[in-house]
Amino acid sequence: MNYENIIVKKEKNIGWITVNRPKVLNALNRKTLDELERAFYEFENDPEIRVFIITGSGEKAFIAGADINELELLSPVEALQLMNYGQRVFGILEQITTPSIAAVNGYALGGGCELAMACDLRVASSSAKFGQPEIKLGNIPGWGGIQRLLRYIGVVKAKELVYTGKFITADEALRIGLVNKVVPAEELLKEARELAQEIADRAPVAVKIAKTIFDKGTDTNLLTGLLLEAFGVALCCSTHDQKEAVRAFLEKRKPIYSGH
Repeated sequence: MNYENIIVKKEKNIGWITVNRPKVLNALNRKTLDELERAFYEFENDPEIRVFIITGSGEKAFIAGADINELELLSPVEALQLMNYGQRVFGILEQITTPSIAAVNGYALGGGCELAMACDLRVASSSAKFGQPEIKLGNIPGWGGIQRLLRYIGVVKAKELVYTGKFITADEALRIGLVNKVVPAEELLKEARELAQEIADRAPVAVKIAKTIFDKGTDTNLLTGLLLEAFGVALCCSTHDQKEAVRAFLEKRKPIYSGH
């Protein structure tokens, strides 16, 4: 596929998406959202890709938010349509079965923070900043910022970030559970790649099933979640990879997964 605002590449079984609008700090406009959606499906439908990484171009920003130049021209109806579209794109990222990692290399603000939260895992450089500063422009998050923040870090801290619009450091994001790991900037992509490879080395079907159960079970009751897990185990037991993993364990060797 051809892309203008993002760079998409493959390294064996790991995919990479780089938002490439450095002149506007990788701000998200509708065209970029459209390209991200296509890239998500491209990786989801590629049997070779077992995990993918999203990052931003340049040293300053992961994604500094939605494109203000586009937003200020919208009517209320058009703004609603754009919010619905962004929510749909981020929902696709969250709901596809291929795991995703955000490699946050700078400012992750507004839509950038929302995109990072829609990924399964987040690795941040020590210079990264997170925030939902929409309130400073007389607005509120619209691409899932409120909903995901309250689920990830709790309602009290989420209210603080949304009501004040303040930025937090990568270390603070780690402390409150918003990111998985913080590393020096020069080590970010290496760390993200190593994490991705660790996931890619696991049984692909089992990883996809686990991701689906996380995504579907989060907002259900405990008994329904447990039922999903039980069916997930049963499904894994029907796969070649599960049998291979058991044989490899007993034979004291590394398993060779086929994704079936």
